[in-house]
Amino acid sequence: MTTWSTRSPEERALLNPGFCSLVLWSASSAYANGGRNSMPFDVAFLVLPLVLHKEVRDSLPRTVATSVPVWLAENPHARVRVPSLAKTLLPFTREALVFGGVNHLFDLSGGVVRAFNDRRRVVAAAGESSPEVRTCVSRASLVGKWLGAAGSPETVMALFGVRP
Repeated sequence: MTTWSTRSPEERALLNPGFCSLVLWSASSAYANGGRNSMPFDVAFLVLPLVLHKEVRDSLPRTVATSVPVWLAENPHARVRVPSLAKTLLPFTREALVFGGVNHLFDLSGGVVRAFNDRRRVVAAAGESSPEVRTCVSRASLVGKWLGAAGSPETVMALFGVRP
C-alpha cells in the first residue's frame, strides 16, 4: 500500500479510509440486525468489492429475498469481477477496518466486525455526502443483511470464489 501523500487524487477521494469505514459500518450493522451476531472478519472483505464497483453495485438485488446463488447465476459478470476486486481492494479494506476500529465505529475482536450502535453519527456523516456516497452506504446495508442470510462464512466465501 502506498503512503497517503503518494496516492493519486482519485485514490484518495474514492478509497479513503473514512468513506470505506462508513461503508463497512453500514454493512456490519445490518448484518447483525439481520439476525446474526456480528459480521465475520472474512466476510467483511466482500463488502467493498460488492459496493464500490458501480457495475456490481447496480446489479445487486433490491431485497434480500434474492439469494446469493441466484443473483450470481443471473449476474455472471459479478462472479468474474468480485474475486479480482476483493484482491485489489484487500489493502483498502484492511486500512478501513483499522481506521474504523481506531475511530470507534466498530470493534474487531473475536474474529468479527461488531458495529458500535452510533447510528446518529454515521447518519450525519452520510447525510452531508453526495448522492453516490449515500447510495453506497444504503447498498452496503443491503449487502450486510444479504450476506448474513447467505449461510456460513465459508459458504459465502466459496459462492463468490474468494478464499479467506
